[in-house]
Amino acid sequence: MSANGASYQNRRTFAIISHPDAGKTTLTEKLLLSGGAIRAAGQVRARGERRRARSDWMKIEQERGISVSSSVMTFERGGIIYNLLDTPGHEDFSEDTYRTLTAVDAAIMVIDAAKGIETQTRKLFEVCRLRDIPIITFVNKIDREGRHALEILDEVQEALALDVSPQTWPVGMGSDFFGVYDWQKKAFHTSEGERGGPFRVTKQVSGLDDPQLTDVVFDRIMEELEENVELGAEGYAAFDKDSFLEGHLTPVFFGSALRDYGIEELLDFIADYAPAPHSQSATGGRTISPDEDKVTGFVFKVQANMDPKHRDRIAFVRLCSGTFKRGMKLKHVRAGKQIAVTAPIFFFAEEREIAEEAFPGDVIGVPNHGQLRVGDTLTEGEEIHVTGLPAFAPEILRRVRLGDTMKVKQMRQGLQDLAEEGLVQIFKPDIGSNWIVGVVGILQLDVVIERIRQEYGTEIAFEPVNYSTARWIETDNQTLAKMIEGHRMSIANDRDDRPVFLFKNAWEVGYITEKYPDVTFRETREIVYDA
Repeated sequence: MSANGASYQNRRTFAIISHPDAGKTTLTEKLLLSGGAIRAAGQVRARGERRRARSDWMKIEQERGISVSSSVMTFERGGIIYNLLDTPGHEDFSEDTYRTLTAVDAAIMVIDAAKGIETQTRKLFEVCRLRDIPIITFVNKIDREGRHALEILDEVQEALALDVSPQTWPVGMGSDFFGVYDWQKKAFHTSEGERGGPFRVTKQVSGLDDPQLTDVVFDRIMEELEENVELGAEGYAAFDKDSFLEGHLTPVFFGSALRDYGIEELLDFIADYAPAPHSQSATGGRTISPDEDKVTGFVFKVQANMDPKHRDRIAFVRLCSGTFKRGMKLKHVRAGKQIAVTAPIFFFAEEREIAEEAFPGDVIGVPNHGQLRVGDTLTEGEEIHVTGLPAFAPEILRRVRLGDTMKVKQMRQGLQDLAEEGLVQIFKPDIGSNWIVGVVGILQLDVVIERIRQEYGTEIAFEPVNYSTARWIETDNQTLAKMIEGHRMSIANDRDDRPVFLFKNAWEVGYITEKYPDVTFRETREIVYDA
């Protein structure tokens, strides 16, 4: 094992995924609070200063109470370095989430106790499954009225085709909520005095007949708890680490992020069982192992203007191997140039500190002036590219309309910056000068308008176009030239000058695909550059 071996083994890099409003951002805040990274957690639905959730740092996020951009937070607890990647829950920003999932080794899936598995949860789970990412399930909001615990477990098991292994049980729900019972460790997590209050005390108990439980909890709730524990032991899988790491089994924790139930148990579980940084696939059939001596890393996200005063641009780099030290010169493989990383940073949302060194599994920020893009690979000289980062064909297309024609330069710079982040895709039609913006979800357009106004001092609007979707074109040059000649109005180029066909509707997709059998029209493409 190399010198960095012991250091990367104590890294845990994980994401939190969920449907909007399941409580993901609140859980993120409470994990950070429990890890000592912040003094007070912001509540997304609270008011005033209390509302300013630390992981939601954009103005639009704070105003709307949603996450629209992935954020990265690093903290230490009990000798373990946690790299927590908070992802947008809203489906309109799912592309950012998909790319973020390429940079993690495990994920916490948050489920609302009243709603169960929702659409976006299922989609994100499938992405995790494709990448064999181990999943920890957190059933949130058990302090409110919700579905029966057994019903939720059965839904996870059936809908996601996963073995479930309950680790804790709710002791009542809603108005009858008393706390959480850890049946493996025989611990009762409860409030102090008031029923249904925030988590304050853990009582070690001898079992379900312990007076510390029976003297406090209603008889009917105790009967239900006894039934749950018995059925849990017999009807669901016992926890098996190998099955969990292979993605076949999910441990399930019941809790309330708002009232601090289940937070400590999640962190302890991640420390004990979540995987250390894994190997990464690269071009040429190469597999990058985390215990290699040479540094490699890849850019999975770019964020412009995290600090609007400095017009900065940060590339989020997941380290795959080696021991990174501040000031190192690394090869930017796509550009074929060396870059000196003199001011790398660790993140806590909008707050930062200089990273003197970092190890596989860590996420560092590399300030740059537009050289680094999503999908770029940094190495100590090796000509390889990390693979597996997806780009998706947009399903909503709009023409950009500029309010002040004197500010065309600012508009173009803003759109190019936001395209580099992955927030939007931009297309330059073969005919006509107006750029076309493509997005996955309509809310992205609102964010683009707001950020162009806030960060670039330019007012833009969007107007409809006669196209509904785009597809990347792959074919030989002769066929491409022939197709362009016959459909010039429908041809555009993306920001990397890749040809794109703009389709009016689903019927035209089928018709053109049939007409040109030698052409591949791609809904997704991998962000990877030729070595």
